[in-house]
Amino acid sequence: MTSFDSSPTLTAWRALLAVAVVFVMLATTGWTAVRHQRSDEPRDIALSSWARGRIAGHPLPDVDASPYRLARFFASLTAAQRTALADKYPLVVGNLNGAPVTLRYQANRRALVQARAVEQQRMHDVRLSPDGRSDALHRMERFRSMLAHGRHFLAFDPSGKGHAAEVFGDLDKAERVSLVVPGVDTSLLTLERSGLKVNAAPVGMAKSLYAAERAASPGTRTAVIAWADYTAPAGIGMDAALGNLAERGAVRLTALVEALPGTSKISLFCHSYGSVLCGVAANELPSRVADIAVAGSPGMRAKNAAQLHTTADVWAMRDRDDWIQDVPNMEVGGLGHGADPVDRGFGARIVSAGDAIGHSGYFEPGTESLSNFAAIGVGAYDSVTCASADSACRDGIFGAEDVRRA
Repeated sequence: MTSFDSSPTLTAWRALLAVAVVFVMLATTGWTAVRHQRSDEPRDIALSSWARGRIAGHPLPDVDASPYRLARFFASLTAAQRTALADKYPLVVGNLNGAPVTLRYQANRRALVQARAVEQQRMHDVRLSPDGRSDALHRMERFRSMLAHGRHFLAFDPSGKGHAAEVFGDLDKAERVSLVVPGVDTSLLTLERSGLKVNAAPVGMAKSLYAAERAASPGTRTAVIAWADYTAPAGIGMDAALGNLAERGAVRLTALVEALPGTSKISLFCHSYGSVLCGVAANELPSRVADIAVAGSPGMRAKNAAQLHTTADVWAMRDRDDWIQDVPNMEVGGLGHGADPVDRGFGARIVSAGDAIGHSGYFEPGTESLSNFAAIGVGAYDSVTCASADSACRDGIFGAEDVRRA
């Protein structure tokens, strides 16, 4: 369920599941998921400082306050006061749902500068092992790339493996907003890639989708978010077979969606384990989420689309070469992710993946899969190509007529 093509065999998966069932009670009580939480992580230090902070003699609001309350707080401040908070508490302001989008961009750029400086020091720290200094070099290079001119981050946290969310387009003025939710092995170091795998990483996926949406509907103001702002499973292991991390990620995804500016329609594009997260979040997402589209999905932790309890249209695709089709669709005591979304009985709208290749090929420029995602993202449902297994995938959607078969 990784964003890249690791292609585990069916036999290996079944062996993993067989062993996992034995330990499922331990797993669901956190045996495999427990992580030691360091109190010296940058985010923890920043939150502690914010909790003690004041402005104009008044305490700062709780970071867990509603986006509406936080938006009102920032609206009550002068421009100078907002900038001062972003400069003093960049790791907090940059991740606050409810803070103005441009202020979050400003705060996260400052946080990136600080994080890069830390890694530059660690690169030469003789107390670290060679592997530790190498890791510092890789992180420093990632932060330097993220600081390139014109890049905008709606979220950034260097703690642990790190979180980030990058925006393409004008989020404040967008009529349609798309979120790309990636799968296993998502972290700051895998946020973007170069070479042949550029479109298999979150940033590459989002950039491809943004370009395709602009081509599909030049007159529609769109924005796309590469949402890598959750703790994803590392590799094909127990965490990937359970829903614990998806549940925690769903809380973060819902909070972000609820805080997005304006009244634009929102579409989610959920790849691999990201589709598990989207399935868990579906019931809590606001009504402005018009579409939940999944690709290469191992399941959405539901028996059918109706169990997602969402008003959004649910779309599903899988190409013929995707190894995810060999993963057993099951759910036993929390293990496994349930029914296959591309099965007719699930009830999703099944669209063609056309010439996409492999588990990570859905966002490749020029593919039918990306074209279909773009059409969904801009609301051009009449341009969606249905899979041969579901020639009526566009039925009942306003403006979707003259259905074409793949």
